[in-house]
Amino acid sequence: MVTAVKVILTQDVKGQGKKGDVVNVSDGYARNFLLPKNLAVEASSKNMTELKDAERARQAREEKELKAARELAEKLEGCMVKIERAGGEDDRLYGSVSSKDIADALMQQYSIEIDRRKIQLDEPIKAYGSYGVTVKLHTGVSGKINFVVTK
Repeated sequence: MVTAVKVILTQDVKGQGKKGDVVNVSDGYARNFLLPKNLAVEASSKNMTELKDAERARQAREEKELKAARELAEKLEGCMVKIERAGGEDDRLYGSVSSKDIADALMQQYSIEIDRRKIQLDEPIKAYGSYGVTVKLHTGVSGKINFVVTK
C-alpha cells in the first residue's frame, strides 16, 4: 500500500507543480527524491505558516510596486522632455534618438530614472518634431513620455 504525503515545493518540479505549491506525493518519492534534493519540505503546520507569511509579504510587495508604477505613470504624463540634436537642411538628424537618449534626458531634466529597455520605441527617431512613446512600468501599467527633438 502506497501512502501519500503532503509537501511544499521549494522549487519548480516538472510534473508536480511550481514553487510554493502544496502537493500530495507518494511517501517514497518524497523521502528518496524531493526531500534529499531540497526540492520540497514537509507540509507541517510551521512550514505552512511560513508559506502563508511569505505569500502575504509577496502580495504586499507587489501592491507597493504597482502603486509606485501608477504614481510614476502620472508623473510622466506631465513631463515634456527636450532633446537637442544636430541635423541637416532637410530636417533630418545626424544619427538618431534612441531609447537610451530619452532615458538620459528624462534623468537630467526631471530626475526620473527609467530603464531604457522599458521604453517601447519601435524604431530610432531620425527627424525633428514632437513624439510620444510608451513606457512599460509594471504588468498592466504603462505610461507615456512626450518629448521634442530640436536643433
